[in-house]
Amino acid sequence: MQQYLDLVDDTLSTGTYKPNRTGVDTIASFSGQYTVDLAEGFPLLTTKKMDGYRWNSLIHEVLWYLSGEEHVKNLREETKIWDAWADETGRLDTAYGRFWRRYPVPESDAALPGETWPNDAHRWVTVEEGPDGTERRTFDQIRYVLDTLDENPRSRRMVVNAWHPANAATSTLPPCHYSFVVNVQDGRLNLHLTQRSGDIALGVPFNVAAYALLANALAQRAGFEVGKFGHTVVDAHVYCGRGERGKWYANNLPYVQDRLANVESKADYLDVKSWVERTAPDETDGEEGYDHVPGLLEQLSREPRERPKIEIADVPLDELTDEDVELVGYDSADGLSFAVAE
Repeated sequence: MQQYLDLVDDTLSTGTYKPNRTGVDTIASFSGQYTVDLAEGFPLLTTKKMDGYRWNSLIHEVLWYLSGEEHVKNLREETKIWDAWADETGRLDTAYGRFWRRYPVPESDAALPGETWPNDAHRWVTVEEGPDGTERRTFDQIRYVLDTLDENPRSRRMVVNAWHPANAATSTLPPCHYSFVVNVQDGRLNLHLTQRSGDIALGVPFNVAAYALLANALAQRAGFEVGKFGHTVVDAHVYCGRGERGKWYANNLPYVQDRLANVESKADYLDVKSWVERTAPDETDGEEGYDHVPGLLEQLSREPRERPKIEIADVPLDELTDEDVELVGYDSADGLSFAVAE
């Protein structure tokens, strides 16, 4: 997918050196944006291998979101990606699906003057029992979108939000891809995703595919053709290593960017990669793979292949299983390994 490669190139070419909370330094840029026409194929990257266990992990993660669960016990059977942020019982203090399907609604006596909230009988509100036995009200944002697509598809209010400010202020890991909007134009269902922070090498490829899968599923259930996927990443970043390897970019990023400015063909990216690997200090034992720059330069040297297709069984959204989603015609370059900065 060339749009992804353009994001990689732009971040490496114009980004700045930026340390962060993980201890793995980054090259970061502001407000990366692009649009992909989903009618032209499913945007699973072909410049690195993303089928097999990666695809299986992605499907189960999307289904986990749609389930509304806040516990990783079921997801853990297929992928360990969320284990690092779960507590000792396996619960996440921020879970995308919990807010998608069970966003907290204040009780009427807790509303501020002038506020309006739905009552207990509202069709998108559920009264459920909390851990302490008390009742609490939640709002199903996914059901709201599905019903609005059926009743008023021209609506500009089909927004799903996973960001709760009070939760985010204390969360171990607040949502990165925190809001998406569904919008119908000329009989085609489009989806725009906004994320506050995007790990370009590891996270963004999964984010693109996950929300493209969701867009296809929503379009199919609402009777629309699938349209475009728009993506905005506020802090788009490439991890560039720990310790001396990361610090090397603080002084040498301008030289990397000078070399990138002189790239004339995809093969030239391999020359930049070779120069980085020769010049930068070696990553220390046990910390290999945190510099994502060489692997992304390798991807930039590769030509994107034809996009695959996906086939989704015609079942209700809440009944989707991993066996209902099939990837068809996927052909990719060899896999690349990147370490996860936690």
